[in-house]
Amino acid sequence: MSSKPFIAPGARIMAWCEALATHTDQPGNLTCAYMTPAHRAVAGQLDAWMREAGFDDVRHDHVGNVIGLYRADRNTDKPALVCTGSHYDTVRDGGKYDGRLGILLPMAIVADLHAHGRRLPYDLEVVAFAEEEGLRFGSTFLGSSAYIGRFDNSVLDRTDAAGISMRAAIEAVGLDPARAGDSATDVGRIRHYFEVHIEQGPVLLDRGLPLGIVTAINGGVRRVLTLTGVASHAGTTPMDMRRDAACAAAEIILYVEQRCASVAGVVGTVGTLQVPNGSVNVVPGACRLSLDLRAPEDGMRDAALADIEARIAEICQRRGVRCDTEEVMRKTACACAPDERALWAKAMAAHGAPVFELPSGAGHDAMMVGQATSMSMLFVRCGNGGISHNPLETITVEDAQLAAQVTETFLRELAAAA
Repeated sequence: MSSKPFIAPGARIMAWCEALATHTDQPGNLTCAYMTPAHRAVAGQLDAWMREAGFDDVRHDHVGNVIGLYRADRNTDKPALVCTGSHYDTVRDGGKYDGRLGILLPMAIVADLHAHGRRLPYDLEVVAFAEEEGLRFGSTFLGSSAYIGRFDNSVLDRTDAAGISMRAAIEAVGLDPARAGDSATDVGRIRHYFEVHIEQGPVLLDRGLPLGIVTAINGGVRRVLTLTGVASHAGTTPMDMRRDAACAAAEIILYVEQRCASVAGVVGTVGTLQVPNGSVNVVPGACRLSLDLRAPEDGMRDAALADIEARIAEICQRRGVRCDTEEVMRKTACACAPDERALWAKAMAAHGAPVFELPSGAGHDAMMVGQATSMSMLFVRCGNGGISHNPLETITVEDAQLAAQVTETFLRELAAAA
């Protein structure tokens, strides 16, 4: 048992988040891209803190994941493996808590268990995933895909803005990209994976709730639409004779909003909109726009998509505009395990926290690990209007403390449910 002064998990988590934020690729803001010096400094710091916290083993795999193991009680015969974690890379000019909260919170719990001489009846593995955001190489979920043995070796040939390949970047820090596919844990031993994450939205804050249980991670479709009409003189083309691509785009955008707002849980966004070679005195002959559609169930998403497709066809036919569609991404929704959701609810109730469930509109490492085992997620309230991927991203020490207490109770409930 440690003789060091006791530090409450919430305070420890917040202090660690502040310390990690000092390692950045761009002074003045927090940017931590894959395999940069700042990224490697964070990995080294996590390693040191894990060892200090009392983990029995800390290892680094060949994609840069940092993995700490807190072994089961010695009286446990053939212990199962429970895993948790999140990513330590960031977006450009990001926040201090996205991803990192899900690493540091279970680390603080292990420090608390170790300080009091307590063990769990299963091995607990905390994984700091090296890359999830895709900032440098566009390779989202690189760390978690390697962890479950589904690493795509083709991404090693991707290059960054400076022309450096991922393969070269990994080799430069002393890791072996040829062994990236050997980075998997023993997936067959995993009983459950869970992830604690900031909500990255305003729902919990708006309801005055500190925590939320995630029901599912939304499945998404992204498309790029190219509308082609006829560019013509703005002064001489009568309104009823125009084939205006931008007006067609405007109708499409408003219908996306209307259709998605009609079903709870479905969200649709047109985030980019361009009129190529547009001019103030020319009727737009072309327009290019994006479509991002998400829902907690693929059927809900696909029903909305079918309605949107039908309305696009009707709008374009009526306006004499052609639409060419390119699908650039499709991800399947990932449901959180109902048994573990019930355990989260029990743990929250034990600490007087109102039980509230909500879907995750953002993607997380949990959806990748969820391809190999059951998974669940706990959201923690964001301040500042729920903003994330932004320096204004914040949580409170009180919410961090409550989340740690609820998570530790969840771990005990998981043990009792075995």
